[in-house]
Amino acid sequence: MSGIAVLLCEGCELGSALDMGALTRLASGQQGVGTVKSVPCLCSEAGADVLRECASDEPSAMVLGACAARFMPLTTKDCRCRIERVALRELAVWSHEARHDETQALAGDYLRMGLIRALKSAAPEPDVREVERTVLVVGGGAAGIAAALAAAGAGYRVVVVEQGAELGGWLRETKRLPPSRAPYRDLEPSPLDSLVNELVSLPLVTVHAGATVARITGEPGRFEVELRTPGGTTALRAGGIVQATGFTPYDANRLPHLGYGDSPDVVTTFELERMLAAGPVCRPSNGQPARRIAFVQCAGSRDPAHLPYCSTVCCRTTLKQALWAREIDPDCEAYVVAKDLRSPGVHEAFYRRAQEDPLVFFTKGEVRRVKVGKSGSLSVEITGGLLGDDVELPADLVVLAVGMVPRASNNDALRELSDARAALAKGGPGQAAAEETIRRLEVLADTGTLGLGYRQGPDLPLDRYGFPDSHFICFPYETRRTGIYTAGAVRAPNDLEACCIDGQGAALKAIQAIEHAAEGLAMHPRWGDVAPPTFNLQRCTQCKRCTEECPFGTLDEDERCTPKLNSTRCRRCGICLGACPERIISFPDYSIDIVSTLVKSVPIPDEFEESPRILVFACENDAYPALEMAGLHRHTYSAYVRVIPVRCLGSVNVIWIADAMAMGYDGVLLLGCKPGDDTQCHFMRGSDLMATRSENVKQKLTQLALEDERVRIEYVAITDFSTLGGRIDAFVERIQEIGLNPFKDV
Repeated sequence: MSGIAVLLCEGCELGSALDMGALTRLASGQQGVGTVKSVPCLCSEAGADVLRECASDEPSAMVLGACAARFMPLTTKDCRCRIERVALRELAVWSHEARHDETQALAGDYLRMGLIRALKSAAPEPDVREVERTVLVVGGGAAGIAAALAAAGAGYRVVVVEQGAELGGWLRETKRLPPSRAPYRDLEPSPLDSLVNELVSLPLVTVHAGATVARITGEPGRFEVELRTPGGTTALRAGGIVQATGFTPYDANRLPHLGYGDSPDVVTTFELERMLAAGPVCRPSNGQPARRIAFVQCAGSRDPAHLPYCSTVCCRTTLKQALWAREIDPDCEAYVVAKDLRSPGVHEAFYRRAQEDPLVFFTKGEVRRVKVGKSGSLSVEITGGLLGDDVELPADLVVLAVGMVPRASNNDALRELSDARAALAKGGPGQAAAEETIRRLEVLADTGTLGLGYRQGPDLPLDRYGFPDSHFICFPYETRRTGIYTAGAVRAPNDLEACCIDGQGAALKAIQAIEHAAEGLAMHPRWGDVAPPTFNLQRCTQCKRCTEECPFGTLDEDERCTPKLNSTRCRRCGICLGACPERIISFPDYSIDIVSTLVKSVPIPDEFEESPRILVFACENDAYPALEMAGLHRHTYSAYVRVIPVRCLGSVNVIWIADAMAMGYDGVLLLGCKPGDDTQCHFMRGSDLMATRSENVKQKLTQLALEDERVRIEYVAITDFSTLGGRIDAFVERIQEIGLNPFKDV
């Protein structure tokens, strides 16, 4: 080993904008440095030769002072050591004034930081263990069948668990479908039978019908699963899991103004589906043909009091049912009442097909109520139409297009359990049946749909709409439980085509999770990171902050509340590191000590130099790339800032901020992803957690008679690179208005 090798590129204006001799002398004087070379252009063939030559000496690490790795990879397969990149081009030369003292100091500080990371970072060791190459698919509807077919087609064993007696889910009750192929005009038969036959014929697939998941423990690659089957309890192992548990229709009983429950002739689209499959549509009240059918769209949907979202397929289902009813009975009239009708893309042709039918009528408006007359007659009161007048539409049958409620947890069991307990409390007949129902449902309610044996609960975390919470923009099908993916209507309201695509995608994600677990590698967003955290448990105070704040349920606890790591659940975000008040958690290449040393490595000018120093912690996922892109586009900002990339704002330990203020930094700027309901945080909760911690920091600053404005959080998307420099400058200007840190010389 020849120590750390440092290569400084002079290309892309680095050589003309910086004093390369001064940088060479700075690097040569640092601990652990062996070789320091200045290279005219590292990305040239001659530069590649220098890289290979340095690699042949087997250095302990290599530090490349050049451009950002994001824009120009500079690696060699012959180099087995750690390579640290210092983006002198983007963070110094292209974003600051050439040949300026502050720019030179900035470049020197970044080079010093790169050397510290190379010196203090240990080589990560992957946690490689045997894995189970089986995909568990929970739910045997369209998405579940598609997931099972995809996983088996890739050569993996598949276990399908279906709660119903047969595979198919809601698709089993659907005999006709909207068109899925050009010219997108004619109804199509259900493909369910062919899909089921294909699935059960595969030797790699095992189907458990009439079964539920009782409990899942373990981690990706090594899940332990317990099933309740008609024959008793079955145990198995799985490497990855796809949850495709589908949806339940929104409860129309919660819409009393629409007449459901007041008249048997008010039904839902799901009930009409069964009526259409049975033959001519008749009024349930008297068995007479329903010649005038009124369809009420968005029944409870897009309504903050009920379902605030659109369920995607309701409009196309109504178009299908209107045409199907007309096909069965040519004298039938269909009236569709909608706020607006959604049939996007190629399905616009299907909408036109319905418009061409002379007895399918469309009207825009809100349904105020469905009135049930004394004789059982129905009329739909419509307001807000295009002509402004209220309208009353008589009908033989009213069909409510209710939306989809995801079956992501045991909400149905919980509701039924609540009703059974209420019935038991009232007394009267049926007490024994109520007690038996309570005993049965308490098991389901305690386990959840997946029955996860996780410290953070049995269900997947859900968003405000009841869907499994995930960063859906960047990581489709992902949930906040690593190795478990959702597909179909449990992930988002979907039609048959989207459910099948979902199932295939989720199956491939589950396979990726298995293979990454086999190599000890992290999943998204830090693909390929081999370093799980380590815990110095001798100093652990069992405060439980790490187990409670981890967004992904990585940590369980023993009986003393000591954290227990499940390494392949971990996504390497470092939020546990930021949460720990005792600072006992670290990664080989990211730790309290490493970042603290980086903070302390920057020389702080004294108060007479009037040259402030601002510390910036920038999230690696959006903010730090935005800074690099700002440099790439030559957007300038203050040279007083020193940027340290962090894995997530949630990984920032407050000791780093305290150290910075104590040693004389004039301000600390935290750049992270947008929090809230539409969070952009790749680690889900990082920005929210840092916002809470920063308030504690500001209180401490106030106690020290320092202005709380010296610490600020800014939310940055990667697309904000053009404005980010201005936001940094505004913070620097505010710090200059406040004045320098009085603790500089303490």
